[in-house]
Amino acid sequence: MKRSFPLLILALVAVLAACNGATGGLGSVPTAAPTPSTGPGEPDLTPGPTATPSTAPSVEPSSGPSSTPAPAATPTQTPTETMIVRAYFVLGGDPREAGLVPVLRVVPKSTAVAAAAMNGLLAGPTKDEAGDRTMTTAIPDGTELLGVTIKNGVATVDLSTQFDTGGGSASMQYRLAQVVYTLTQFASVKSVVFQIEGQTVTVFGGEGIVLDGPVGRADFYDQLPEIFVDRPAYGAALGNPGKVTGTANVFEATFRIALIDASGKTLLDEMAMATCGTGCRGTFAVSLDYTVSKAQWGTLRTYDPSEVDGSPEAIRDYPVWLTPAG
Repeated sequence: MKRSFPLLILALVAVLAACNGATGGLGSVPTAAPTPSTGPGEPDLTPGPTATPSTAPSVEPSSGPSSTPAPAATPTQTPTETMIVRAYFVLGGDPREAGLVPVLRVVPKSTAVAAAAMNGLLAGPTKDEAGDRTMTTAIPDGTELLGVTIKNGVATVDLSTQFDTGGGSASMQYRLAQVVYTLTQFASVKSVVFQIEGQTVTVFGGEGIVLDGPVGRADFYDQLPEIFVDRPAYGAALGNPGKVTGTANVFEATFRIALIDASGKTLLDEMAMATCGTGCRGTFAVSLDYTVSKAQWGTLRTYDPSEVDGSPEAIRDYPVWLTPAG
């Protein structure tokens, strides 16, 4: 039987962290093509529903996005006031590339932002987001949000029994990670306690995953790609200059970031460095200046050059909305 409980949610308004981009408010919804962020602390924005890319970029280094955003639809009625929240899904690829990926969701404006983000997560990825590079969710169909409360930096999330059914160890770890990253996008949440049907979970699922207290992002580093971009989100506006933040665990903490325009032309390809590497995960934050003649879809690519011949490895592609410098 379905149940519903009052959701006690804090109104969360946060500023993008300068070092790791793990938290932050997401700003208002653009009316047509996305209005990019232009400075530290600004939000990353997503295009409207009619301006999303129809295909995802290929994993091959030589390719770029070929889709063009459709024009925004003319509204026929006064739109409901909305806000943007983030949800984290699983982007496929080779072992070094596969892992969590952030996407943005446009939802009715509410003070219950944590619940809105969770409901966006439980709805799963869209068909367009899945594309050729299968974006999936490890959360079982039918999982319901029964409640979420936040106190002293800890979010307690109550989910229906479907959440801990089915799947092996990898699936169990990914579904926990998806919830943790979705809730810790907010500055007021540092860690998460899981409940199933109102009962606090200490051992999760048939795989016996021990949850002996609140868990945070660092508990799920294994569910991230080697180079994890948290901002901009997948399919969001990059801005110009564009700020790119995330975490990485690569040899000597160095990797490369490239930006490719709609025609496949490489606009830039430069080295980036995390605060830690070669066995530890560090944060990074870089600013990208680029030149395009008009607004268009492009690809933000991160990769680790091969130690043998410099060829790209651990490639991660994100469709991003590029705009001329203001």
